[in-house]
Amino acid sequence: MTSIILWAVFAVFVLGMLALDFLVLQRDEHEIKVKEAAIWTFFWILLALIFNAGIWYFAGREMALEFITGYLIEKSLSVDNIFVFIIIFSYFGIEAKYQHKVLFWGIIGAVVMRAVFIFAGVALIERFHWIIYVLGAFLVYIGIKMAVQKEKEVHPEKNPVLRAAGRFLRLDREYRGSRFFVRKNGKLYATTMFIVLLVIETTDVVFAVDSIPAILSISTHPFIVLTSNIFAILGLRALYFAVSGVMRLFVYLNYGLAVILVFVGVKMLIADLYKIPVWAALGFVALTLTASILLSVLKAKKQSGS
Repeated sequence: MTSIILWAVFAVFVLGMLALDFLVLQRDEHEIKVKEAAIWTFFWILLALIFNAGIWYFAGREMALEFITGYLIEKSLSVDNIFVFIIIFSYFGIEAKYQHKVLFWGIIGAVVMRAVFIFAGVALIERFHWIIYVLGAFLVYIGIKMAVQKEKEVHPEKNPVLRAAGRFLRLDREYRGSRFFVRKNGKLYATTMFIVLLVIETTDVVFAVDSIPAILSISTHPFIVLTSNIFAILGLRALYFAVSGVMRLFVYLNYGLAVILVFVGVKMLIADLYKIPVWAALGFVALTLTASILLSVLKAKKQSGS
């Protein structure tokens, strides 16, 4: 019964925050400045910490550590997503004042897809224990690939969903502001905004393939995995507007994320031989992320001073 209540409370909370976002934050279309985005980023992080304190009080220290570790991993991986969003918005020429709307509806789709992926992943691990070795090896591979690739390449025009949309939807090539659909001569046409939404939704599937196995290395408790994931996703919009302008300064962030992915992959691979404590995993993730950001800032200062 308690489990049902927890799920119900969290569902109401998520719906309430999405309603607040839709009815209050989007009542007027405007470009979100860094100050406003920073305030909302802090707000979402504070909510996650309060929620984590509630888990500590009601469910104990171990589950609270699992939540905050999972949240930190998802949050750090979501920073890498911001670079992709920048490329997509730039490619399609979406004005800054309309980007929040696309990300809002993109987040709703992401929440649904992540829930499906998480429950499927947990079910697979519970039924087929060997799957953790596959996921662990996959994370190590992704981490190494992230470390050696010189620059992330994104080609929105090659997105298969975008190609399919061109075949099955009537597309309106004129600029229509924030509208997803328009009617012309009695027929419904999809606008560029809707195409961008499709690209972002399908891109999130790729992100989920990386991030879901990473958090499953920390916990296989559905409530912990889903809530930490969704808290990170809900704060992604604000984080995007807060750091998108300075993303290129974090030159070592990708290396930090690569180390984290390799670490959680190894954690899964050796789970049957040695279970790395959650507090140790949390410390390693936090230290790696902090070091990569500090080194990036120091390099940026050195370059600006030279």
